[in-house]
Amino acid sequence: MAKGDPGVTSRGRRAAPRSKRAAVAGEPELVQLLTPEGERIESALGPDGTEYRVDFTDEEYRGLYRDLVLVRKLDAEATALQRQGELGLWASLLGQEAAQVGSGRALRAQDMAFPTYREHGVLYCRGIDPIMPLGLFRGVDQGGWDPNEFKFNMYTIVIGAQTLHATGYAMGVAMDGKTGSDDGEAVIAYFGDGATSQGDVNEAFVWASVFNTPLVFFCQNNQYAISEPLERQTRVPLYQRAGGFGFPGVRVDGNDVLASYAVTRHALDNARHGQGPSLIEAYTYRMGAHTTSDDPTRYRIASEVEAWQAKDPIARMKAFLTRQQLADESFFAEVDEQARAESVHLRERVLAMPNPEPVTMFDHVYPNGSPELDEQRAQFTKYLESFEGSAH
Repeated sequence: MAKGDPGVTSRGRRAAPRSKRAAVAGEPELVQLLTPEGERIESALGPDGTEYRVDFTDEEYRGLYRDLVLVRKLDAEATALQRQGELGLWASLLGQEAAQVGSGRALRAQDMAFPTYREHGVLYCRGIDPIMPLGLFRGVDQGGWDPNEFKFNMYTIVIGAQTLHATGYAMGVAMDGKTGSDDGEAVIAYFGDGATSQGDVNEAFVWASVFNTPLVFFCQNNQYAISEPLERQTRVPLYQRAGGFGFPGVRVDGNDVLASYAVTRHALDNARHGQGPSLIEAYTYRMGAHTTSDDPTRYRIASEVEAWQAKDPIARMKAFLTRQQLADESFFAEVDEQARAESVHLRERVLAMPNPEPVTMFDHVYPNGSPELDEQRAQFTKYLESFEGSAH
């Protein structure tokens, strides 16, 4: 990060001097460093009085914008591929790019991440080829990347299970003495608002707290657990649940990439220095469907979506760069062209993938197989062969 006065922009103009996000009627209080209009806020206070701020170079600001645009374009390409029959399913991150890019860029090289099945932006920030998760959703492999190499675990489909995996891993980090310094390892576990109703997540909270693990729970509250709105899931803000388990919680504007970075970096650094777990609630919105098998028009109205479109994470970052004269139209056009080229390349590689072999779905059910599974495999193989015979 660049050094110097964080209250002064790279163009010499002082950012808006706010110590806390101004309350807006009808909106929750949260940590925000960039308004939907692209106005830069110097610093913001968390519920415990922690002051959050960032101090990036011009190139780092532009880099965050580039990340947001590329991640959205690749995600849109994957959605299109599923609609055209090239993927079996896709879980879009549309609208949640800032929460993922901000938190993903806040991770240090030694930190370990445990994702759900939607963290394509974090995956991108960890340097993993975006083709990898498409192999999983096409059904030709389990994802393909090495979790140890990239410090990014495999996608987890079972809701909330990865929080227990992360807790166990973080317990091991602490027991191995890998905390207590800037070089210490921290762990982050991603999950959605609906997962907070799962027993696994609450059990993870208990164990993480009791064992003082170096773990950050990162909840992307996108307002819906598939079709269930937030008000049907909880009577209190999700971040406040952390207090009942004995560790701090904070709510951040999940559509603000700067605040998402600042809050996550602070929580991870606390964790790596032995200060235990914390909960971040990234308050954001799922602009698209839960997955491509979902129809969100059945349970939410268009005006709600339009209201959140005005808070779009990419639009606000573009407005900030324009306002501060950190980028011009040639830069934005260059980023758009890069995103288009990478999405075309992604499509070409997906189309070159083999079709999945249906019988391989039995391969990884049990590590050593089972008689019942063998019988099912034989029956299914016979069923497939009946189609081959009818083709002649």
